[in-house]
Amino acid sequence: MAQIPLIVSFGGVNAAGRSSAHHGYRRMIIESLDDQDRQVVIAGLAQMMGVVTSDGQSYKDANDKIYDLADIEREFGELVLEGTLIRRIEQQYFNPDNVLGHSEVDLQSGDAISFELPTRHLPTDIPESWQITKINERKVKVTVSGEVPGKVDSFRKMAVSSAGQLPSGFDPSETYNSRYHPRGLALTVFAAADAINSLGIDWETVKNSISPDQIAVYASSLLGQMDDNGFGGVLQSRLKAKRVSSKQLALGFNSMPADFINAYISGSVGSTGSMTGACASFLYNLRLGMDDIRSGRRRVVIVGCSEAPITPEVMEGFDAMSALGRDDNIRKLDKNSETFDGRRTSRPFGENAGFTIAEAAQYVILMDDALALELGADIHGAVGDVFVNADGYKKSISSPGPGNYITMAKAVAAAKEIVGEEALKKHSFVQAHGSSTPQNRVTESEILDKVAAAFDIDSWTVCGIKSYVGHSLAPASGDQLISTLGVFKYGIVPGIKTIDKVADDVMDERLNIAISDQRIDDPQVAFLNSKGFGGNNATAVILSPLAVENLLKTRYSNEQLSDYAVKLEKTRAQSAEYDQAFRHGDYRVIYAFGENLVDVSEIQIDTDKITIPGYDSAIDLQFKNPYV
Repeated sequence: MAQIPLIVSFGGVNAAGRSSAHHGYRRMIIESLDDQDRQVVIAGLAQMMGVVTSDGQSYKDANDKIYDLADIEREFGELVLEGTLIRRIEQQYFNPDNVLGHSEVDLQSGDAISFELPTRHLPTDIPESWQITKINERKVKVTVSGEVPGKVDSFRKMAVSSAGQLPSGFDPSETYNSRYHPRGLALTVFAAADAINSLGIDWETVKNSISPDQIAVYASSLLGQMDDNGFGGVLQSRLKAKRVSSKQLALGFNSMPADFINAYISGSVGSTGSMTGACASFLYNLRLGMDDIRSGRRRVVIVGCSEAPITPEVMEGFDAMSALGRDDNIRKLDKNSETFDGRRTSRPFGENAGFTIAEAAQYVILMDDALALELGADIHGAVGDVFVNADGYKKSISSPGPGNYITMAKAVAAAKEIVGEEALKKHSFVQAHGSSTPQNRVTESEILDKVAAAFDIDSWTVCGIKSYVGHSLAPASGDQLISTLGVFKYGIVPGIKTIDKVADDVMDERLNIAISDQRIDDPQVAFLNSKGFGGNNATAVILSPLAVENLLKTRYSNEQLSDYAVKLEKTRAQSAEYDQAFRHGDYRVIYAFGENLVDVSEIQIDTDKITIPGYDSAIDLQFKNPYV
């Protein structure tokens, strides 16, 4: 039998807040929470946003006034809720009403124009109209006659002013010594550390329980790191008369999320990789991790994606494709309302105008079932399968095709075999791609409705969480997975609250597209669907803890499961202690820069094994010929 890829921990951050302990998920269903849960979520967000601080025990404001949870909700609740999810782009990113650019101008003058210039700033090719007079060794006087071409600062208003941003005031680069890291990598460090800390088992214990090469990391970003500290700085520096730094290009790579986790967080010397498949990138990496666990090649895999695309250049690129929901088009949907609602720009399966871009980082830790029971790891779910298919021949690279029909049908067929027909029909739900474009609402609903008909599923619950957190590109399916784990825990499917009704052209005869939070009894399986640009279609089958428990009972004795239950209590206590510490400002972000370096001179290589200093187990070098 194949090993089961269990989800034993998760962490990250997006517009809803921190992922671990289901905080971000609970922000999305906050209207459906009881008082205690709601107040915990608001207090945790208030601390992240700097609205209150903590001494580890109690919360205080700037005047050292002490607040309990109810006080925080009463005093700061509205501020916290307004500072999360999709909203108008905040000043820490840029001012969407006043974005700097340049306009070309030709200056005409009847008289000569003179100005002084540092010698080092003279162009390599001196224009014919320039007369140069030396002032000293460092400065010259330039006299220009006639036409003088040039560029002047030009400020303009962006067509799109909303995005799915991290909670207001929270900057992941301030949680560790970030050393001019691009924002996407700061997101990686924060999110991956959150996943490891939430595991509830000391990471060194995990590493020393297996061979060093039995850990893998698969993580990526789609666009790379596009801000000033990454590729953005490389591309802009010459035009801004600046120099490219030695870090900007290297840190801009889309493989850097995996590289940073290996080098500064996990210390892994095992397999590594960075799959990208447009908006399906997270599921591509998840498939790599699943395959590794199933086959027994790896026993622990960190999977995830990070993206920080809220920059004017990236947004203008998507806007030029008519992909984003422009402010004026949103106003038209709202009957030309003079008051633009920047929180309701993403409207999956409703009357919509385009997607809302977002930033996020989401990471999960996979572990095989045998190791999970041995260590007492908590089981939040499992990866049943992941299917990826292209669209074949296309007229337009951005148009949908047959690939998603294949992935979705395969996923449902696979789930039927794993959990059974009754669980599929009565206890499953879909995390739709739900990008909020007019084309997506038609094409994806048609796929889901046809698959439901084929498998005789009635009133299939469908949710679209991009209505809360926006479209984070590579981590988008990671956002879906984190929400799914919350549904497994709380039994509440987040409704699409940004729409009043499902659009008339949506095919939903067999679908239940929820526009308010809906309870689902004993959820056992979820389908994460992604329709990526260029024909990168992927659908994942995610099993609930209940479904996993049923599988484990067929593999392990009652005694083994009882021993596991004892170990699990300690794991959950340690994870809860981390959650409590985080809510009071102790983030415990892992960034081991220059620490625990391997002395390669002490590596020992024998014919049957290789021993790495600092690792308890050796790496096996005994292979069998796979081709005979």
